Amino acid sequence: MSLILGYDRDTLRERVDLAECRERLDQIAEQRSLAALLEQVFLLKMLGELDDALKVSEQSVRLARMAGTRKDLLRARVLHASVLHWRSSFAAAEAELETCANEAEGQGWPNIAAFAMQHLGKVHFDAGALEAARSAFKRSLFFRQEAGANDAELETTFLAIDAVERRLARESIEHADEVSVSIASEQATAAAEAALRNDPDTLDFGDEDETQPHYTISVSTAHRAGV
Repeated sequence: MSLILGYDRDTLRERVDLAECRERLDQIAEQRSLAALLEQVFLLKMLGELDDALKVSEQSVRLARMAGTRKDLLRARVLHASVLHWRSSFAAAEAELETCANEAEGQGWPNIAAFAMQHLGKVHFDAGALEAARSAFKRSLFFRQEAGANDAELETTFLAIDAVERRLARESIEHADEVSVSIASEQATAAAEAALRNDPDTLDFGDEDETQPHYTISVSTAHRAGV
């Protein structure tokens, strides 16, 4: 899609000119060909109109199933899954994309397999399943290389893999910091408990009756207080 200006390095979402997307949507809003419906799905998704995007994506899948080729149907299903993804229906999007990728791979259509795996990686990425995201992006890269993709197409997948690696590295550092703080806290607590157990200057003012309050005071404090 020519309206894509690039991809955000942190979120991996498409960067677009929203005004151009709106203008283009207005131009094709009444068209009902499969190509027009698929483009409408993309535009509505970019504009954040996800309810409408879902409705149109369902229409495109039905049209592709009735009048399109198997490749058309797979492309429509991938776009439908991408809308589910943006609606945070991660499980449904994942299942649809895995099915599409497997079917495309079985049919020997690496371009479509790469398309599905790239979107699957994004689903895992947003769901926080980073290892699964990295695996999906690497499979997408494999399919794109198999299909003879150009450098620009490969770059989008390299960008995605890099984003996963950076997030994994950041989470690893954060986890290490949390462990260090936890260990330091445990050591401090243990040291304090040991000091209390080993303090010979502690007097006990507790009554043998467990229903009464129990008090402790150090010898030095008691001496100053005249106890």
